[in-house]
Amino acid sequence: MGYQFADSIGIHAPALNMHLAFVSICALYFVFESFKNKEKIGFKITSLIVFLFSFFFVLLVNTRMALLNALVGFLIVFFYEIRTKINPKKILLTSLAIVVLLGGILFLFIQKNPYMKEKYSSVTFAYMDKVGKLDEIDHPEIKVFNSLVTRVSIWKSAWELSVKNLPFGVGAADGKPELFKYYKQTNQHFLAKYEFPVHNQFLDFLLKFGILGPLVVLLYIFTIGYFGYDLKNAMILSFFLIFFTSNLVDDFLLSFDGIAFSGIWSSIFASYWLQQKFILDKAPKAV
Repeated sequence: MGYQFADSIGIHAPALNMHLAFVSICALYFVFESFKNKEKIGFKITSLIVFLFSFFFVLLVNTRMALLNALVGFLIVFFYEIRTKINPKKILLTSLAIVVLLGGILFLFIQKNPYMKEKYSSVTFAYMDKVGKLDEIDHPEIKVFNSLVTRVSIWKSAWELSVKNLPFGVGAADGKPELFKYYKQTNQHFLAKYEFPVHNQFLDFLLKFGILGPLVVLLYIFTIGYFGYDLKNAMILSFFLIFFTSNLVDDFLLSFDGIAFSGIWSSIFASYWLQQKFILDKAPKAV
């Protein structure tokens, strides 16, 4: 249902859910801020409702990586809010209430969507003994189209082809054609038929640009992580987690939404880091 919803608005479901996961983490941060800043009760309730709705939409689109990232992002926000030591009792009570609400939403969603249990267990990890041998599975397009074994088979082929073309890769324009040709050369007819792209940004750039490719991606993404670590900022660290892990299973720096998503936010984070580290530090102190 979530993939159909994403298709109806013209966006790839994992890309949509990557955005929604970050929205949900930000919404949780503002829930805590509303309590810390002693906002009016109406504002607190509104913040909580927005957060719960945002988490519901993460579940609706229901991509595995985004849901995991959202839950880990919530833990990062909890951790940094508790570390502030500003009324820890209130923060702990708020955290407990939110955990109960999240648990309730997740439980109800799983009850109404029993396939979710299957998707996150047997479907995801099915046929892992068939890596690189998907054609041995009866009707693989039905049984393993979205399974981990398909991604790992793609990554295996991309890695083998990348190693053959080190140190400079096959070139930006030839990445996909060469990979599809390699599927045929290695008799992987299922992968060749559906022409699966790499689905891993680091491997994709290794294939196209050689050794320099994944190093550039690491520098770009880990710069965002450095901003979050240096500023001890939960939202920046959560964004880094989302974008890093999402690019392990997809290639978002090849699409406009991924480039724009990371480019806009990394610019905002860099600006905030510069303000905190240089502009505010050099401001005259009051006597």
